[in-house]
Amino acid sequence: MKNSVLILGASGRFGHNSADAFEKAGWSVRRFDRKSQDLTQAAWGTQLIVNAWNPLYPDWLKDVPRLTRQVIDVARKTGATVLIPGNVYNFGADAPPPWGEVSRQMARNPLGRIRIDMEQAYKDSGVRTIILRAGDFIDTQPSGNWFDLALIKKLDKGIFTYPGNPDIPHAWAYLPDLARAAVGLAEQGDQLPTFANVHFPGYTLTGHEMRQALERVTGSSLKMRRFSYLPFHLARPFWPLGAMLLEMRYLWSTPHWLTGERLHEILPEFRDTPLEIALSSAIKPNSVEGEIDPDKAMAAG
Repeated sequence: MKNSVLILGASGRFGHNSADAFEKAGWSVRRFDRKSQDLTQAAWGTQLIVNAWNPLYPDWLKDVPRLTRQVIDVARKTGATVLIPGNVYNFGADAPPPWGEVSRQMARNPLGRIRIDMEQAYKDSGVRTIILRAGDFIDTQPSGNWFDLALIKKLDKGIFTYPGNPDIPHAWAYLPDLARAAVGLAEQGDQLPTFANVHFPGYTLTGHEMRQALERVTGSSLKMRRFSYLPFHLARPFWPLGAMLLEMRYLWSTPHWLTGERLHEILPEFRDTPLEIALSSAIKPNSVEGEIDPDKAMAAG
């Protein structure tokens, strides 16, 4: 009998990548439709709920606690494990890198506190939970993230736009890799602790290193241009999202990367997709032939 997973937010970045990864791994995948389905009924009989719901920043304060309570309630009723894509917001600007599973979560800003409270609610609930934490996303299609909305937006004009200090390290995660890691962790079953906090190291790159990697992929010289936050400041009084994007700007001036020891203890055979292949699939989706399978393509990370 196949393992079964319910994906919440299956049309989003992590949602659609995780749905693809679980299907490739042989799981029975259910994609939840909020308009036509009841969550408890949809989750009944599944072993795993992937909570990839991600409301817009201005809605986090009211929606994240409500959705958290809802998912915890359903997981209690059905006995399903919950897997959540965590982020680095929890640590804040003052936490020294590297950021590992035991690092202090020191965020004091509103969005960071919401994420800390959300994870604590799962931990306190006793529901079996997996937090898979990663940095900024690199996707295989435009999905409204920093990579496609800023860094490569003017790549065809020979311009690489960077939102912060290009001299400091920044954490990145290739979404197909992150989704494969999610499958691997989910398949550990009861071998993981009831609340498993696992970091996905992905790629650690300065802005200059990212530009150089994109130059190798495109075969072109790229001029670096700094991203302008001025429109956000000007629109701040009447654009809540802009104010919250400014709230998180510190991540582009705070050196950070994630440790990966725990992930590789649990999944010792896991291999990342080579950076140039990941970037090529992100900026030229049809340029990579066949399915990317770094576990078979590489002998080492």
